[in-house]
Amino acid sequence: MTTTSTTSDLPVLDHYVGGAASHGTSTRTGPVYDPALGEQTKSVRLASAADVDAAVAVAKAAFAGPQGWGSSSTAKRQQVMFAFRELVNARKDELAAILTSEHGKVLSDAAGEVARGLEVVEFACGMPHLSKGSYSENVSTDVDVYSLKQALGVVGIISPFNFPAMVPMWFFPIAIATGNTVVLKPSEKDPSVANWMAELLSEAGLPDGVFNVVHGDKEAVDALLVHPDVASISFVGSTPIARYVYETGTSHGKRVQALGGAKNHMLVLPDADLDLVADAAVNAGFGSAGERCMAVSVVLAIDSIADEVVARVRDRMGKLVTGDGRGSADMGPLITREHRDKVAGYLDVAATDGADLVVDGRDVVADGAADGFWLGPTLVDKVPTTSTVYTDEIFGPVLSVVRVASYDEGLALINGSPYGNGTAIFTNDGGAARRFQREVEVGMVGINVPIPVPVAYHSFGGWKASLFGDAKAYGTHGVDFFTREKAITSRWPDPSHGGINLGFPQNE
Repeated sequence: MTTTSTTSDLPVLDHYVGGAASHGTSTRTGPVYDPALGEQTKSVRLASAADVDAAVAVAKAAFAGPQGWGSSSTAKRQQVMFAFRELVNARKDELAAILTSEHGKVLSDAAGEVARGLEVVEFACGMPHLSKGSYSENVSTDVDVYSLKQALGVVGIISPFNFPAMVPMWFFPIAIATGNTVVLKPSEKDPSVANWMAELLSEAGLPDGVFNVVHGDKEAVDALLVHPDVASISFVGSTPIARYVYETGTSHGKRVQALGGAKNHMLVLPDADLDLVADAAVNAGFGSAGERCMAVSVVLAIDSIADEVVARVRDRMGKLVTGDGRGSADMGPLITREHRDKVAGYLDVAATDGADLVVDGRDVVADGAADGFWLGPTLVDKVPTTSTVYTDEIFGPVLSVVRVASYDEGLALINGSPYGNGTAIFTNDGGAARRFQREVEVGMVGINVPIPVPVAYHSFGGWKASLFGDAKAYGTHGVDFFTREKAITSRWPDPSHGGINLGFPQNE
């Protein structure tokens, strides 16, 4: 990974444009931390609008012309995808280590992220079948109609800090395999993974300029959103930013995938296996320190079993080790000190609002450096639905328990939420589960599965304020998003076709 030195002796991560490191013109940089140490390890360049323009120009040139990626053969694209898949798989431990060093998630969780990203790469390896058109012969006398799927051109991807490998891989393998060129703007908080993937794509044989990485903040985002040569934007992040991205991008003539935030509920019925429930709640609530848009953050427990659910969850939480993800810890730190402090602030709110703070993560003794961005697993019981602890997407290791009297009350709370990303029901009653999957107003539903992220050949996306527009990520939605369909009506010259006829063609 290419970096340059600074007078502070900390390296600076460059952009990756046209198959090589690029300084750009901007002199601004941002800090990159090791969250488990609480120390800055490098800086990252923050692009100006001019830097984004330069990257888009390179991507546009790489797409265009008879020798451009947009005109490349299906076979060539597949060779690159297969080679990239093999390279990532062979070096997945290296990638996981980079993830852990900048995000903080434990190595096993980082390895899982890489594996889920590889699923989409493998899906893209089947693009010849997925992107083929259709043909209808003799729709009228000697008239054929057929359709083609063609690439858009230059596409932009704006990815979040919580999955710096997986989320970009939700998009760019499909984009590249369908013939587009890419400008990726990763999170400036953990940017190194993007450059690592760019270098591996080059090693896999991807021509220079097809995949480019521009680091930055809002200036870079806005430059992508309004650029006339960027055909589409793919975004994952918080709901307010997703709304902004969708509205700004579409107002500038782009198609946009904008996946927003969440407040995911897990409804527990009295007949559920409560040991399975407790395991699932802990795994889904505290994995990746709760920094997942699909994390379970609210357990809706029927009154009759609520005390038992809380007790079993609390018991399992007591066995968790919070610490440096490179060791034997179960849960790592949060991404930044500021985010840690913001999440911790909700615990004061919980107490003020009358909730019962069963386990206070601020008391954690971490297995790691004293300056790490630590907040231990936290359990809050009897959370009022009027509290911001319930209504806000906290994005940290805070699991709330809301007690409900019935299935209907729990369902009403889920459907009343402005978010509709993921949800789950835990029950042994097939009828209740089937009713839930039909009635719940959420895009991804788990039945005794706490984090119902679809596999790569289905599509990822929520409802309501969790998704703007109708374009979900990967699967067939992804193929449709990164291609435009062209319908062709064809008839080859024949003397019988002559003459004047102002009506529609007749079926004869």
